[in-house]
Amino acid sequence: MTEMKSVSDASAVKAPVLPNAQTVLDVKHWTDSLFSFKVSRPASLRFRSGEFVMIGLLGDNGKPLLRAYSIASPSWDDELEFYSIKVQDGPLTSKLQHIKPGDQIILRPKPVGTLVHDALLPGKRLWFFATGTGFAPFASLLREPQTYEDYDEVIITHTCREVAELEYGRRLIDDIKQDEMLAELMGADFHKKIRYYPTTTREESPKMGRITTLLKDGTVFRDLGIDGIAPESDRAMVCGSLAFNHDIKDILEEFGLREGANSEPKEFVIEKAFVG
Repeated sequence: MTEMKSVSDASAVKAPVLPNAQTVLDVKHWTDSLFSFKVSRPASLRFRSGEFVMIGLLGDNGKPLLRAYSIASPSWDDELEFYSIKVQDGPLTSKLQHIKPGDQIILRPKPVGTLVHDALLPGKRLWFFATGTGFAPFASLLREPQTYEDYDEVIITHTCREVAELEYGRRLIDDIKQDEMLAELMGADFHKKIRYYPTTTREESPKMGRITTLLKDGTVFRDLGIDGIAPESDRAMVCGSLAFNHDIKDILEEFGLREGANSEPKEFVIEKAFVG
């Protein structure tokens, strides 16, 4: 497991000089291929937890190089957090992975996305299905009080290749369960609504296998002690690779759930924006 490194230096913060620029406040490298970072939040930015924005850097040609990134921080936070892969030959992430506090990134403050509460009909149990950095929008929603107001149970599944790749999500959920603000707003026992179900596909861990396989063969339901997924009670949000999203969509539809959108809420929604 790669040791997590944290870099934070408030004295290094500089005023933005680029159009739509925000200052990098903190960077954490979780593994050789994953990192998270926080930037300043424009005073005028309003977003719903679960939405994404376009962020980036100037390319070698001097033009903005932008990609869609889910905002990992909740709508009430004073800072913006993002969770990213490192692609060594990626047009953006090959450069973005080297940012440090005081640097600036470009942020276009026009949040959009389908992984929002408004796109789902009322239900009793909410599923978050994520692979890799697809956990990011759920990091936002898990810190959103409305999540616990609307649902009796919140199940977060996170599938990665190796154990270290689960660390960002695991640590965040541990912190949420001890969050004093959420406890004050939602009651001391709000954390009992959270059920975390991490799996790995390559490295040995307590639970091995793709979540799609574990759903199809019923392992998830046996492990969690629930009957299954039903349109009367269950709602779901999905964020992962194209193949993963397609597979989960098929599975949810087999359970009778329908895909929704902001304009037409239904039982599940899928995020179709990706980082490269």
